[in-house]
Amino acid sequence: IFYCPCHSLSSYTLPHLSHPTVPPACTDDDVDLEQLVNDMNSSMESVYSTQADTALLLNNGHVHAPHHHHQHHHMHPAYPGHSQAHRRHTPPLPSSSPSRERLRQSQPMHIQAVRCLQEEQHLRPASLPAIPNPFPELCSPAGSPVLSPIQASDNHIVKVWSEDGAGKVVEIPADMTARDVCQLLVYKSHCVDDNAWTLVEHHPILGLERCLEDHELVVQVQASMSSDSKFLFRKNYAKYEFFRNPLNFFPEQMVAWCQESDGSIPQSQLLQNFLNSSSCPEIQGYLCLKEPGRRSWKKLYMFLRRSGLYYSTKGTSKEPRHLQLLSDLEDSNIFTIITGRKHNAPTDYQFCIKPSKARSDCKELKMLCAEDEQSRTCWMTAFRLLKYGIVLYQSYNVPQQRKSNLSPFSAPVRSVSENSLVAMDFSGRTGRVIDNPVEAQSAALEEGQTWRKRSQRMNVLGSPSPLHPSSLSTVIHRTQVWFHGRIMREEAHKMIIQQGQVDGLFLLRDSQSNPKAFVLTLCHHQKIKHFQILPCEEDGQVFFSLDDGATKFTDLIHLVEFYQLNRGVLPCKLKHPCTAVAL
Repeated sequence: IFYCPCHSLSSYTLPHLSHPTVPPACTDDDVDLEQLVNDMNSSMESVYSTQADTALLLNNGHVHAPHHHHQHHHMHPAYPGHSQAHRRHTPPLPSSSPSRERLRQSQPMHIQAVRCLQEEQHLRPASLPAIPNPFPELCSPAGSPVLSPIQASDNHIVKVWSEDGAGKVVEIPADMTARDVCQLLVYKSHCVDDNAWTLVEHHPILGLERCLEDHELVVQVQASMSSDSKFLFRKNYAKYEFFRNPLNFFPEQMVAWCQESDGSIPQSQLLQNFLNSSSCPEIQGYLCLKEPGRRSWKKLYMFLRRSGLYYSTKGTSKEPRHLQLLSDLEDSNIFTIITGRKHNAPTDYQFCIKPSKARSDCKELKMLCAEDEQSRTCWMTAFRLLKYGIVLYQSYNVPQQRKSNLSPFSAPVRSVSENSLVAMDFSGRTGRVIDNPVEAQSAALEEGQTWRKRSQRMNVLGSPSPLHPSSLSTVIHRTQVWFHGRIMREEAHKMIIQQGQVDGLFLLRDSQSNPKAFVLTLCHHQKIKHFQILPCEEDGQVFFSLDDGATKFTDLIHLVEFYQLNRGVLPCKLKHPCTAVAL
């Protein structure tokens, strides 16, 4: 039985093989067996010769002359490539026929393996993979840290300096605010976070500096600074003090709305008018303006509104035709002048309005001078409020909301900066607050006596006497943040002014006139006062006192802790230690 692909197997069951009596006549349904065998032999010879030529061609990439050996006389039936040639009974082709030569021309060509790989790599990015890559960040050059080139990050380098001249470099993103940078520096420097830290924009050549607002972007501010300018890391207790005591910052004679009302204005209403965008409170008063290009100053009556700072060309007139715009608020910032009377100013209470785009051009600066510290603070605070409005109040509320969200089980860090320190009496079963100042004074005397007896017991037990120069009571205060050693009076003034002239801001230092004494420098009502702490000896022991021996303390730490709870002879309690942190 022979299989032909043109018909089914049942069409070629060949009945004449089973019946030899039937004459072998060639019809359309019969097959000439001899012709079919010859055709198949010639076809198989051509196939084998082609395979041999291919094997020789691929051998080391060189072409060899093929040798044909016609040894296949008994071949098994195979699948012929063209069945129509068998139907027409074509004679077998000799090996040297032109058709055989044409068959050899369609032979495979040698392709090197390296070329295949190059073409495959070249075509790979243009074709989609059959199976999705489960780890594209590891294999794709764009997201791989190994395959991809180093790309420029969006972070920026900012260097911040401390009061002692040390600097710290931080890498921050472009959307990081001044509050976030302060939080980062507090964490890195292991400081106590009492929400008073701030970044200061310092211009040494111009002699200007200002505290950045908490919401300002540090990278944007740095872009507008010159090469000699830098950031300082410092405390500023007066940053939001006007929200707590607004009437101390805005005298009634300077607020036009208060003068027109002819009555006492509640604090909440005063602040609400400043924060409300629809209302427009106005600050008015005399200021000295430095004339551009000259060393002289001119006294003018000025008005600060939400639209800008104006001065009157005719006395104190408010008529629009007499008002001249000096500076707007939107594209300007207000700075404190730190160079004293370098500009030949009539007073020491100077400030400056500097355009945000101006870097080191002194011609664009508006140098102003107030009559006293309270009026200067009023002008500068009103400038901030009128420029930022409700944004300042939101920044002020962030630490308050953070405190309210704390878990009751978390132990907060004790901070003497809070206005929650009162005199207590724990002599009974329960503690009570001492409201009467006379009783608080007597309780303070009793507490002083108790400390003195305690120190006497320690001396009996063998501790060194306070009279000994190496005793702990004479040097323990040097480890405190409020003690600044041998600094001059002027430097103490400068530190108090820099950290905000709020009530209760204090520091202790060595006395310049008496080597055995100390000086307490305290701020009250925006005025800096100095109180001498004198040593006094009693029963062979040395004590420290502020009130000529009426209240004695064994060391300065006891003295500070007492006046943090009790005002005593001081104008106010000690609230905020003036701190100089080292980064």
